[in-house]
Amino acid sequence: MPNLATWSPTVLSLLRIITALLFMQHGLMKLFAFPGPQPGVPDPLPAMLLAAAWIEVVGGGLIALGLFTRAAAFLCSGMMAVAYFMAHASQGFWPALNGGELAILFCFVFFYLVFAGPGPLSLDAVVRKKS
Repeated sequence: MPNLATWSPTVLSLLRIITALLFMQHGLMKLFAFPGPQPGVPDPLPAMLLAAAWIEVVGGGLIALGLFTRAAAFLCSGMMAVAYFMAHASQGFWPALNGGELAILFCFVFFYLVFAGPGPLSLDAVVRKKS
């Protein structure tokens, strides 16, 4: 049986890329209605949602590319913790009932990336090799 641990760094990169692209989608929906408008989001966006949307797009883009990954992941993790407590926790205790599962999952995947780093398939890894 092959040693699956040898694939761990590559799978870390895949987790980072897919999570970041899914995260970016929320910001793109808020800002540009792409791939469609985000349900329940007011038009025009209040300042706090506008800031969140730009963090989702720019932070998600940096994380997807693996550039400044740890800093971007820290910011995005914190934003999702705030989003959970502001928008979901007041709707009830259970995340499955208050709609907060994605916020928690994004928060903790990004928090993991703060410590694990971007993996080998990243611009951070390319920059590290050059220096």
